[in-house]
Amino acid sequence: MKRVVTSVILIPVISWVILFAPQAVFATVVCAFAALCWMEFAGIAAHFGARFTAQAGWIPGLAFLLIQRDESILFIAIVLAALAFSLRVDDLREAIPSAALFALGILYVFGTWRSAIALHAISPYWILFALAINWIGDTAAYYFGRAFGKHKLAPAVSPGKSWEGAIASTVAAALFGVFYLRWLLPDVPLPIAALIAIAGNAAGQLGDLVESAFKRGAGVKDSGTTLPGHGGWLDRLDSSLFSMPAVHILIRLCGLPT
Repeated sequence: MKRVVTSVILIPVISWVILFAPQAVFATVVCAFAALCWMEFAGIAAHFGARFTAQAGWIPGLAFLLIQRDESILFIAIVLAALAFSLRVDDLREAIPSAALFALGILYVFGTWRSAIALHAISPYWILFALAINWIGDTAAYYFGRAFGKHKLAPAVSPGKSWEGAIASTVAAALFGVFYLRWLLPDVPLPIAALIAIAGNAAGQLGDLVESAFKRGAGVKDSGTTLPGHGGWLDRLDSSLFSMPAVHILIRLCGLPT
């Protein structure tokens, strides 16, 4: 019940911010989500021996998120800075792992939220699409998987997920995506709409498994405790961190207007 209540509150608020809020409000919310996800990632990374604070990633992370040009140069600068700061670690055996986790986290969290800003700039309907195919897919996977799930999808990572649930998620996302894009972005051809919906949903499911692997490796159940029924923000947004870049990449590869 807590999970449902949290979703009922969050989804309309997020939808309003995407579709109707001023650009400054949208960017502020994206920065807040990115910062919250980063703090939880830093907490998970600490279980792997990382020796950096969450605060250390805010400035480079937000710069990487908000400066929408020269991303390769920015990321190279972040990697070099992480390597330089890793020299402060007392045990030098932890220096390279700490630097690697720091750079990975910046790219994983702030880098993927760059796609939210890019998608919103193309059309607010695209960013809502990239999120909604996960919302719809997660719901279908949960109920169909509970009723019919027999074959484990990735038992070592997430024992509760099944192939039946994953297929239901993809089918539901494809059907939703085709109708959604046909209605709100009618210039997108139906085959491309189906392709983007399926690929975006599949990427989202992979993102869910990746975050589960992080947590299982760290020996923690949830990334945080701030969202009743969901755990932390990274638990709630893990699928989106993969689906948003996937949708953005496919829009460009398919030659759709950007």
